[in-house]
Amino acid sequence: MSVSEMFAALQGALGQDQDIREEIRKVVQALEQTAREILTLLQGVHQGPGFQNIPKKCQKAREHFGTVRTQMESLKTKFPADQYYRFHEHWRFVLQRLVFLAAFVVYLESETLVTREAVAEILGIEADRERGFHLDIEDYLSGVLTLASELARLAVNSVTAGDYSRPLRISAFINELDSGFRLLNLKNDSLRKRYDGLKYDVKKIEEVVYDLSIRGLNKEATVGAGGEK
Repeated sequence: MSVSEMFAALQGALGQDQDIREEIRKVVQALEQTAREILTLLQGVHQGPGFQNIPKKCQKAREHFGTVRTQMESLKTKFPADQYYRFHEHWRFVLQRLVFLAAFVVYLESETLVTREAVAEILGIEADRERGFHLDIEDYLSGVLTLASELARLAVNSVTAGDYSRPLRISAFINELDSGFRLLNLKNDSLRKRYDGLKYDVKKIEEVVYDLSIRGLNKEATVGAGGEK
């Protein structure tokens, strides 16, 4: 094979690779748009009236995740199944955003932490690497850390809306989450930096709880919660 033939073959391979990346980019753009729609919907819970409409907003968000699953099915067909990590960077950010949104919906519904397996099911992908297009552990953890920041914001807005018991429950949840992350030996620099931000979320929520305490509103919240039970 001559030099020109060798480089012609290389150009063909480069062109094919570029075509794959362009097809992936189109689907990722659609996923990003759906993620924005879900986020816009869920942001309504931070407003006063939104606290009364949480179940309805979660239901609508679940419907949007049906679109996500369809888009994920399309994404799976755009590249060779054994080259997940070669193209992973293209969808990493939007996948982390979708993990956060799924985790936020589950928290609003049940005030529990969604498992990686449950998130994978919501998104229509696999939890196990061996089974193909899957939810990487670090992408899952990054989404969970974004959830922590969102709940810190929700704790503040709950007080504004007159819901004094929610910050106490969020505080307990975030502290448990922080304890869980402390069990991990994080090597990923990006994930480690994200985790370092969790301590600020913990501190922010603690300040909210402390403010409720000195104002005597935490007792009211405890009594109210007991009455509900």
